[in-house]
Amino acid sequence: MTTPSRPKKVALLTAGGLAPCLSSAVGGLIERYTEIAPDIEIIAYHGGYKGLLLGDSYKIGPAERAAAPILHKHGGSPIGNSRVKLTNVKDCVKRGLVKEGQDPQKVAADQLIKDGVDILHTIGGDDTNTAAADLAAFLAKNNYGLTVIGLPKTIDNDVFPIRQSLGAYTAAEHGARYFRNVVSEHNANPRMLIIHEVMGRSCGWLTAATAVEYRKLLDREEFVPGLGLSRENLEVHAIYLPELAIDLNAEAARLKAIMDKHDNVNIFISEGAGVESIVAEMQAKGQEVPRDAFGHVKLDAVNPGKWFGEQFAKQLGAEKVLVQKSGYYARAAAANADDLRLIKSCTDLAVECALRRESGVIGHDEDQKNVLRAIEFPRIKGGKPFDTTLPWFGDLLKQINQPKGEAVHVKH
Repeated sequence: MTTPSRPKKVALLTAGGLAPCLSSAVGGLIERYTEIAPDIEIIAYHGGYKGLLLGDSYKIGPAERAAAPILHKHGGSPIGNSRVKLTNVKDCVKRGLVKEGQDPQKVAADQLIKDGVDILHTIGGDDTNTAAADLAAFLAKNNYGLTVIGLPKTIDNDVFPIRQSLGAYTAAEHGARYFRNVVSEHNANPRMLIIHEVMGRSCGWLTAATAVEYRKLLDREEFVPGLGLSRENLEVHAIYLPELAIDLNAEAARLKAIMDKHDNVNIFISEGAGVESIVAEMQAKGQEVPRDAFGHVKLDAVNPGKWFGEQFAKQLGAEKVLVQKSGYYARAAAANADDLRLIKSCTDLAVECALRRESGVIGHDEDQKNVLRAIEFPRIKGGKPFDTTLPWFGDLLKQINQPKGEAVHVKH
């Protein structure tokens, strides 16, 4: 059996949307390499796959290595992100990332060869990591040995078969903080309907977890009901997720009773809730449904929060509807203590896997008793639904007196 050669040069890239783990993951990888393999060169591609295609990279020198711990205190990505699909040739040409007639995968492969990269660390969601797997397979066919090691970044927490994606804990905490201020707007107008739209295209985990974190904030507060400072006005009155069907008429009747009693209603919705209905409505009107390079519906364009507001406003007799989105506030936060622990364990293992040239996406494997390991790329898939049968979610619905509804997705 041949012992794999020790890597000489490592490249890092972050891609897709932001999450509260990117800066810390970059810092953690640099720290660990510096601790146990300081002889290995490190570069970082600027702006994800865009930087790779254009040959735009940073060299991680002694000063950057020494300052790596600072990255744990910051949100965003210090090396920049982009949404680029290497197999979408037309989009890459349109954006000037490759020339007409070029294959983006070959351009990326040629750049990695030119840069002498042995290990590519991709920090991103399923699109980022499956693109990396395709790239590794392309290089293998051309007899170039590249080890690709992914880290699962998505605040939706929706990657098969990974138990917990990096950044999701923090996003829930910051989404809760965001709404704690927004909810006080109920004082500004009689019969106020406040909708908190939370990120989550096909998975409601973040919305549910944000509601739990928000209610923990309320648990720690005191109130003065005699002066109108009541928990009931600040409470979560409804939670709508992509995994659960919604009976709009029944919910409108339930929420109207709350509006009549407390003069306001607060709803938490996942940005993917109701999207099928919205898209069908747009198509019936002959409107174009905007999509990104990966074919996903652009949720900010279809605006689910606004749609729900329109469905409920008249039936609840709302005088004002306020739709607020916490996504950009939450996803750009610095990692919290729970995520820092998870990131540390994942980045340490990622470097160990690099030294033994083991490809995969680092995560707790739900199909293998939640062992932290390098999960095989073909098993990585996005769109994992939130398991609405979890006891903590059932308890949440009971506490806010919301019927569970029917599941519209089945667990993988």
